[in-house]
Amino acid sequence: MKRPGITGKLFFAVLATATLVAVAVSAAAQWSFQRGFIGYLNAQAVLRMEAVMPRLAAAYAEHGSWDFLRHRPDSWFGLVGIGPAHPPVPPEPPDSPPAVRPSGPMADMIASDLLGAGRRLSLLDGERQRVVGFPFIMANSQQREIVIDGRSVGWLAMAPIETVTDAAALSFFDRQLAAGAAAVAGALLLAAAIAWWVARVLLAPVRSVAEATHRLAAGAYDTRVALRGQDEVAQLAQDFNQLALTLERNERMRRDFMAEVSHELRTPLAVLRGELEALEDGVHAPTPELLGRLQQQVATLAQLVGDLHELALADVGALSYRRQHLDLVPLVRGELDGLHAAAAERGLQLQALLPATPVTVSGDEGRLRQLLLNLLGNSLRYTDAGGTLRVELAQAETEVVLDVQDSAPAVPDELLPRLFERFFRVDASRARATGGSGLGLAIVRSIAEAHGGRVEARHSPLGGLWLRLVLPRLRRVGEGPAT
Repeated sequence: MKRPGITGKLFFAVLATATLVAVAVSAAAQWSFQRGFIGYLNAQAVLRMEAVMPRLAAAYAEHGSWDFLRHRPDSWFGLVGIGPAHPPVPPEPPDSPPAVRPSGPMADMIASDLLGAGRRLSLLDGERQRVVGFPFIMANSQQREIVIDGRSVGWLAMAPIETVTDAAALSFFDRQLAAGAAAVAGALLLAAAIAWWVARVLLAPVRSVAEATHRLAAGAYDTRVALRGQDEVAQLAQDFNQLALTLERNERMRRDFMAEVSHELRTPLAVLRGELEALEDGVHAPTPELLGRLQQQVATLAQLVGDLHELALADVGALSYRRQHLDLVPLVRGELDGLHAAAAERGLQLQALLPATPVTVSGDEGRLRQLLLNLLGNSLRYTDAGGTLRVELAQAETEVVLDVQDSAPAVPDELLPRLFERFFRVDASRARATGGSGLGLAIVRSIAEAHGGRVEARHSPLGGLWLRLVLPRLRRVGEGPAT
């Protein structure tokens, strides 16, 4: 059995919530109405009771006692207003508040003696002994004192309504129940419509993202989701598009990386294979020159594999760094001294601007030597013969800056950000001819970031490339501000 999706779940959740709320509100309203309805009837009965009080007082003043009502229910009912005829009601005092008179459907019911309000009246004498009327005096009965000339001559009691039994009242109550049921049914229909709208319309972008996620998981990295609105779902769609773009770029880089690695390995392996087959066939003699060429190809393979191993370890954070306080001045000078012979062979002029004071950083000496070798070797390898290579080391308040600038050729603007990508070369054929693997600057960036620094590429004033290495400076205790 197929389970309902998020649309069905949300529809049933909203509908169930609305149903429970509607039923609860309806039940509370019916209970409140029933209690309030009985209270309203009792309040109207008290008003009827107040209206009878002046007639009773006038009758007592006329007869001087209650004997004229004893055992004469017809006179009592006529006096309290039950029957076709009863004495007129004396006018109310001018300063008394106006009586509350019901209107609408309730008026007819109250006009018919308000559920027997007159029959629930009891007359008590001054000693609180029953004279006539309802035979039971209940604890919660409403009682009013009848006073004439400052003397209490009797009490009028009204038994409260506990339940509704009158046909007119029951009919009115049933109509209210039917109206409440109709309101609940209407509320449920409205809730169902809103739940359907929420499930279908509001979740449409979510379903779109879900479908795009399935396509992305299947390998369609070019999948994108249309952005609509500015809400959280739109933010989710934007994040999905960014994720898809990143995965697409990573997949493209992975394929390029595999192609570059296979190509880089294939070239020296092909040379080695050809030379070894020639030796086996007796075409070439094992001369020192031939063995030297084979050793060179093996060294190329070893360097490539070593560089790949370094980057793989850096990617997983497995490269070990033994930090210590290092002075970069002798470190840079030592690497430059090792390049003098290669620079002279190519007719390059080396310019070194190194400070006389120590420039201290916290780092791994071996890794920093590898960084400097790759950084300087890159400029030396790709600078045209007869050019200039300038190295300058300086320190600021919190940073150490190493600038390596060379002369032509220059790097196009759009290629500067890609110089630190693996296997990227501005001129692939020229780079292979000079022995570059395309991994040197990627290793430089990895080591710099591991030391809390960064490396940047920009155009050099000498006409070539300007590589800037920035590392955190290590201040000695008691040292003043840097100059």
